[in-house]
Amino acid sequence: MVEVLTPDRLRRACDPRSFSFTTTDELEPLSGIIGQDRALEALHVGLRIKDPRHRYNIFVSGEPGLGKTSAVAHFLARVSRDQPTPPDICYVHNFHVPHAPRYLLLPAGRGRELRADMDRCVEFLARELPKVLESEEFKARAKKERERFAAERDGIFRDLEARAAALGFAVQRTPVGINTIPLKPDGAPYSQEEYESLPAEERAAILRRQEELQELVRDTFQRLGQLEEAWQEAQRHLTKQAVQFLIEPRFAQLRAKYADLDRVQTFLSEVQADIVENVEQLQTANKKPPLPVPMLEGMDRFHRYRVNVIVDRSGTEGAPVVVEESATYTNLFGTVERKVQFGVVTTDFTQIRAGSLHRASGGYLVLSVANLLRFPLSWEALKIALKTGEIRIEDPAQMLGFASTEGLKPEPVPLDVKVIVIGSPYLYYLLHSYDEDFRKLFTIRADFDTEMPWTEDAALAVARFIRARRDEDPSVLPFAPSGVARVVEYAAELAGDQKKLATRFASLASLVKEASFWAREAGAAVVDGEHVRVAINKGRSRHSLIAEKVREWIVRGKLLVDVHGAAVGQVNSLAVIDLGEMAFGKPSRITANVFTGKDGVVDIEREAKLGGKLHTKGVMILKGYLGAKFARQKPLSLAASLALEQSYTGVEGDSASAAELYALLSALAGVPLKQGIAVTGAIDQKGRLQPIGGVNEKIEGHYLVCKELGLTGDQGVIIPRGNVDDLMLPEEVVQAVAEARFHVWACDTVDEGIELLTGMAAGEPDPEGNYPQGTLFHLVARRLEEIRDSLRTAEEKDEDD
Repeated sequence: MVEVLTPDRLRRACDPRSFSFTTTDELEPLSGIIGQDRALEALHVGLRIKDPRHRYNIFVSGEPGLGKTSAVAHFLARVSRDQPTPPDICYVHNFHVPHAPRYLLLPAGRGRELRADMDRCVEFLARELPKVLESEEFKARAKKERERFAAERDGIFRDLEARAAALGFAVQRTPVGINTIPLKPDGAPYSQEEYESLPAEERAAILRRQEELQELVRDTFQRLGQLEEAWQEAQRHLTKQAVQFLIEPRFAQLRAKYADLDRVQTFLSEVQADIVENVEQLQTANKKPPLPVPMLEGMDRFHRYRVNVIVDRSGTEGAPVVVEESATYTNLFGTVERKVQFGVVTTDFTQIRAGSLHRASGGYLVLSVANLLRFPLSWEALKIALKTGEIRIEDPAQMLGFASTEGLKPEPVPLDVKVIVIGSPYLYYLLHSYDEDFRKLFTIRADFDTEMPWTEDAALAVARFIRARRDEDPSVLPFAPSGVARVVEYAAELAGDQKKLATRFASLASLVKEASFWAREAGAAVVDGEHVRVAINKGRSRHSLIAEKVREWIVRGKLLVDVHGAAVGQVNSLAVIDLGEMAFGKPSRITANVFTGKDGVVDIEREAKLGGKLHTKGVMILKGYLGAKFARQKPLSLAASLALEQSYTGVEGDSASAAELYALLSALAGVPLKQGIAVTGAIDQKGRLQPIGGVNEKIEGHYLVCKELGLTGDQGVIIPRGNVDDLMLPEEVVQAVAEARFHVWACDTVDEGIELLTGMAAGEPDPEGNYPQGTLFHLVARRLEEIRDSLRTAEEKDEDD
C-alpha cells in the first residue's frame, strides 16, 4: 500500500529538552572513544598479548574521517601509562671492531648519566694526564730508570773496549757506528804507511783478529738493541703505572655505579685498558699545534671514550607511543650521518641517529599504511625487523647497490615493539591477499565503524565531545542544548539513518568550530541551534557550485527535465553525483519507445558502452518482470528502447531500474506519467521495490529543481519503503511537505508506484492471466497482443510471398 509520508517520518529530531544541562560547560569532557566497541576490544586484545615472535601487531581499518589516528593515540596514551618505561639506547666505540659500534641499554635516564660521567672522565684525562706525565716525581723516576740503563750501556761499551784491547784494537764510537783501529805493541795506532809496511803474515793476523772483533761488535749491538727495548718497555711500564694510578679510582667509582649493567662494565674495562695502552698517543693528541690550524673532529683521540645517547627516556613515564607521519627508511630505522671537513668525509659512532623504531621500542609505533607503502624499502625492512626482533641501521643506498664504499655497521639493537598500522579496508584486504608476511605479522584487525546507534547516551556523548573541543581550543564557545541537538541531527544526516549517528568526528569537530565562529560573528556567547544551522548551510553553500550550475542548466532548458504535466514513456529518475566533499541529487529524464519487433528491450546505455554491470543487471531484471507479468501463456514479443537522456558519462547502479520499468509500461499502455513525480528504487523479478543508496540527496535534489521551476503541490518522490528509516531530509524539504507543497511516497511494489504515477489501477490477473478492463496492465497486455498479431501477420505474409 502506498504511504504518504508525514513530516515526522522524513526526519528524526533531537529534542533539546532531553538534555539536563544549560550549556556544555557543565559537562565532563569526553575522554574516551564512543561508538567503537568492536574496535576497542580488538585493540585491547592486540595490545595485551605479548608475543616474542612479534605476530600480534594490529591493523586499524576504517574509512577516512573517523578519527582513527587520534582515537588510537588516545587509547595508547591511556594504556601505556601502566607499562614499564623501556631503557635508554646508547652507542659506544667498539675497541675490537671499530667500524661496528656497540649498543648499550641502560635504565631510563641513566644513559644521560653515563654520557655525563664519560664526558667528565674525558675532561679529567685532558686536564690531569699532562700533569702526571710532567710531574717532578714522574720525571725523577724516569731519570733514575734512564740513568740505570745508561750505566748498563756504558758497561757494555767498556767490556767491548777491553776485549778489543786484548785483540790489539781500539774502539772508536761515532754517530754512525763503531770504528775498529789496530794498535801497535806500544798501544799506539798504526799509520797507513806503517800498516802497509808490515809483513803479509802479520797483516793477515791483524785481519783475523779484526774479524773476531767485528763479531764482538755485532754481539754488542745486539745487546744494546735488547737494552734499548728493555728501556722502552720500562718507560712504558712506568707511564702505564702512573696513568693506571691516576685513573683507577675514577673507573672504580664508575664500575661500582654501573655494577648491575654487564655491557657497561665491559665498556668501562675496555676504555680503561685503551687509555693505559695508548697513553702516548693520547698525550701527543692532547698537544696543540704551534700554528692555529683547525683540526678534524676525528683527530680527537678522546672522542672514542664518549657515549652517544640516541634514545633518552629521562622524564618518560610508561611505555612510549610514537606516531610516525612520514615512514621513510631513515625515519623508521635511523641513519649514520656524515660530515665533510676540508674535503674529507668523516663519520663515527657519535653520528648515529635513532629512528622511530628505536624511540618506540618497548612501547607502540603508529603508522599510516598508505604512507608506509609509498616507501617499499621501509615496508620490507619493517617486516624483517619484526621477524628477526632486531633494528639494523643500514645505508639505503648501499642496500640498493648504489654505494660502493663501506660505512659503519652499528650493532643491531633488540626490538620489542607493538606496531599499529592505520589504513582503509581496501588496503587491508589487498595486503592480506598478496603479502603472506602480512598475515603472519598483523593478526589483529580493529575495524572502526562509520556509525553508531542513536541513543540518549550517544547524544550525551556528542555533547561531551563538544565540551572536549572547548578544552582543546578556547575559541570554541559553549553550546546550548538546542545547539547540541542540531549537531546530533547533523551526525544522523551524515549517517543517512534515523537510527544511527555518524562517527565521523573530524566532520563534527569542524562543524563545532564553524558554529562557534558564526555565533561569535552574531555577538552571542553561547552557540544555539540557529548558529549550527547557519554553519551547516554555509558549509554546504561553499561546496555547492556545481550543484547550483546543474540546476541552472535545468531551469534554462539546457538539461531537459519536466516537472509539470504528464508524458507517455517518460519519467524522471534520480541519481547522486558524488564530488568527494559533497554529494548532491540530480533528476534525469528516462524515455522508452515501443515498436513492433522481436529485438526485446534494448538498453541504449549498454549498447553505447556507457552502462555498467549493475545497470545492465537492472535492465535484465526488468525483462524478467515483464515476462512473469505478461508472458505466462504467450511469448513475450516486442521491441523497445530505453535511454537515460543527456547522459554523456558512465552510468552505474540499479537504482534507476524502477523508473525504466515505469517508462516502459507507460509506453506500452500509452498512458502518460506525471512528470512532477520522480522515481528511485531498484526492482526484483517479482516486482518488489528494493532499497537504494543516497535517498536523502536524491529527494533534496528533486525538491530543489521543482522549487526552481515552480512548486505546484503535486510534485514529489517515490521511494522504496525500505528507505524510510534512512530519511534525514533537510528541514526546508520537511517544511515543504508539512505545507503540502511537496510529497514523499513510500511503496512496496511496482504496481503501487505505477498507480501513483498514472492515477490508474495497475490490475490483478485472473487465474488465466488476464487483466480486467480499465486497468493499466490490461492496456499493456493488449498492446503486447497487438504486437504479436502484427508479427504473426507479417510472418504469414512472408510465407505466402
